[in-house]
Amino acid sequence: MAGTQANFPVDMSKLQKLTLDPSKPQLTPEQKAALKNNIQIMRDAIVLFTATGAARGVSGHTGGAYDTVPEVAMLLSIFNHSDSYIPVLFDEAGHRVATQYLLSAMEGHLPYEHLLHYREANSKLPGHPELGLTPGVKFSSGRLGHVWPWVNGIALANRDKTVFMLGSDGSQQEGNDAEAARLAVAQNLNVKLIIDDNDVTIAGHPSQYLKGYDLTKTLSGHGLKVVTVQGEDIDALWAGLCQVIAHDGPAAVVCKRKMAPGVADIEGSSHGHDVIPVKSALKYFASRGYSEDAIGNILNNIKPNAVPYLYIGSTKEVGANRVVFGEAVNLVLDKLSKEEAAKKVMVIDSDLEGSTGLKVIHQKHPEVFIPSGIMERGNFSAAAGFGFDKDKYGVFSTFSAFLEMVVSEITMARLNFCNVLCHFSHSGVDEMADNTCHFGINSFFADNGLADTQSWLYFPADPTQMTAVIQRVFFDRGLRFVFSTRSKVPWILKEDGSRFYDENYEFVPGKDEVIAEGTDGWVVSYGDMLYRSWDAVLRVRKEGLNVGLINKPTLNLVDEQAIRKVGTSPFVLVVESLNQKTGLGSKFGTWLLERQLTPRYGYMGTNKEGCGGLTEQIPHQGLDPQSIILKIRQLAQ
Repeated sequence: MAGTQANFPVDMSKLQKLTLDPSKPQLTPEQKAALKNNIQIMRDAIVLFTATGAARGVSGHTGGAYDTVPEVAMLLSIFNHSDSYIPVLFDEAGHRVATQYLLSAMEGHLPYEHLLHYREANSKLPGHPELGLTPGVKFSSGRLGHVWPWVNGIALANRDKTVFMLGSDGSQQEGNDAEAARLAVAQNLNVKLIIDDNDVTIAGHPSQYLKGYDLTKTLSGHGLKVVTVQGEDIDALWAGLCQVIAHDGPAAVVCKRKMAPGVADIEGSSHGHDVIPVKSALKYFASRGYSEDAIGNILNNIKPNAVPYLYIGSTKEVGANRVVFGEAVNLVLDKLSKEEAAKKVMVIDSDLEGSTGLKVIHQKHPEVFIPSGIMERGNFSAAAGFGFDKDKYGVFSTFSAFLEMVVSEITMARLNFCNVLCHFSHSGVDEMADNTCHFGINSFFADNGLADTQSWLYFPADPTQMTAVIQRVFFDRGLRFVFSTRSKVPWILKEDGSRFYDENYEFVPGKDEVIAEGTDGWVVSYGDMLYRSWDAVLRVRKEGLNVGLINKPTLNLVDEQAIRKVGTSPFVLVVESLNQKTGLGSKFGTWLLERQLTPRYGYMGTNKEGCGGLTEQIPHQGLDPQSIILKIRQLAQ
């Protein structure tokens, strides 16, 4: 049997049940040997099944889960000793989900072979743990750095128990961890943190881009007892863990180690934060003495999966709008001198420059670039503060899911009439293997001002339109929000096969754009759903339904001419990948009624938790062209 049908080649039966008493800080030789045995077996398992994510093209994270195995093995042994602990390994770094899946299998909730479907669509093994989805998973981690305040509540509800939380130097950068620390100290909560301090995040090394950040000093300053150890020194780690357990109140063990220690190719590098490449995994298992056939038979026989569909109305060629954003900003900055650019523009990163398009700005225009950590609230406000001067402009970027974290800061920026251009990538749900907690679907939360203020929400449909949007709005004053997807998008074509947005296109804020006229009804769409909607519209037009299509790149403004055009037709259908409850569709019907326009009305958007995987997310939400066609036919009856 090959690929996911193979037997799990790591012999998990060799795991030894171990009971450790934290009142005894010195390990016996037998205990130490058993720990080392379990650590190695668990690490082998994590490398194997996370590497299947690389093989199937859904990415994943190997290094973080690999790192924390020594402390995980020790905590499991402590749970065997006493019921004085909440027996859950809460983890504030949800991307280390491999730990939770391995524990589920070790506890018998999943067969080990099922781990070979890691991050595969519909496998119930998405990129972050989700309570109620995966058998054996005991909590949902949500987004990075959100667990500690919640764990404080668990400690408050269980005063007679000790609660453990796995942390990381990346997740501890989030501001709500500082709030959690103050409450834990003030209430003397029995919360114990075990923090993997490997000095690696997505964008690089915190010691370089966030100078002065020191976990031991920070947590000690908040009032926690902190013990700092070398995480790969089993004796020191165990002794440190015993110290913090014995302490009455909140305490932390800071575990210094390289990322993915001992794993060639990724040790100590930001590559270890992501998934281990198949080639590197094969090398790792060869060094461990595993049969090349056994491992290769699995990893070499797992291939990327795609939902095959030949779109009409758009190019086969695709481009990454999230990268084009940065390239478009460079086109603006290229027109300024280095001195003028540095004085007028500031671009701040939140450890995602390679994912949100800022890397090309960093490379070409370092004079405007500020590298920073995983601190979205503070970084957004820094961009806003820079743009407090009416002639200066802050640029901020992160994932769309994290827009929800900066809503209050957006209000603060609006009250101070700041100039901020925000780029929120990874919008919608397409290719979101991290699944529900990373869906970027509540973008309209950014438009949270009153009716007498104005913000601008833009969601370009293809790379040419993205470039045109940035060039037009970059130096506009106020708050401007630009959205893009994780997935690449094609260029929109006219019915004659030429590109709809060409070199002569000029973007006009607030103007809806007619892709095709129609008399039987209209579809209104934007962003990554425009090419899917265009495919559906073209197919029903071939069937004799004369349906028109509107691209609405400015999401939150009413184009009076366009809304009267569509509103006087038999039906209007809004199609988007944002939240069906909070997106454009939830507003457009009201806009129609306010103008006494009463066509048959429907709207489609993201409406349920994700299925994992990549291209499977769109059809899972019922947003594929065939689902759009079905809805058009229903409204046209």
